[in-house]
Amino acid sequence: MDREQQVLFAGFGGQGVLSMGQFLTHLAMNAGKEVSWVPSYGAEMRGGTANCLVTISEEEISSPLTENPMAAVIMNGPSLDKFENRIKPNGTLVINSSMVNRMPERNDLNVLQMPVNQIAAEIGNVRGANMIILGAYLQKTGIVEVEEALEYLGVVFKGKSENIIEQNRAAFMAGVEYARSEW
Repeated sequence: MDREQQVLFAGFGGQGVLSMGQFLTHLAMNAGKEVSWVPSYGAEMRGGTANCLVTISEEEISSPLTENPMAAVIMNGPSLDKFENRIKPNGTLVINSSMVNRMPERNDLNVLQMPVNQIAAEIGNVRGANMIILGAYLQKTGIVEVEEALEYLGVVFKGKSENIIEQNRAAFMAGVEYARSEW
């Protein structure tokens, strides 16, 4: 891993965009990394735009902001339109193709398109779309080890029922498996 990595999570409010960023932040912190999480969302909340920038580093983070992250996880079309050109060359782009009806225009990115909503419906967990795409992102980038993420699920979802934890674990692993088969 480079000394510092930034990933942008973007989509509509209610898609779990901010939760993905928080989860990754907690995972990286648990792995001994320096982290920051900067949320941004429209006044509408649910249904409006939402994004967050997560910075993970081996060293102290000088600034948690960047105009050009190394990676982006995109949950909808407007977010791809807005953020595609900001990703650094040779960066990673993970796209929910269930909600994005076009291919990326750039050819200098490592792209994984996955039908996240379709996968969520197939596993019977439509609310697990964010965990599916997060699992795929971690599998694709290795920014935090998948095994560490699985071990930490119980901590992140502490206080939730065992059924909720297991549903999130299954959704996360569905994304990991999809990324393994496509990459």
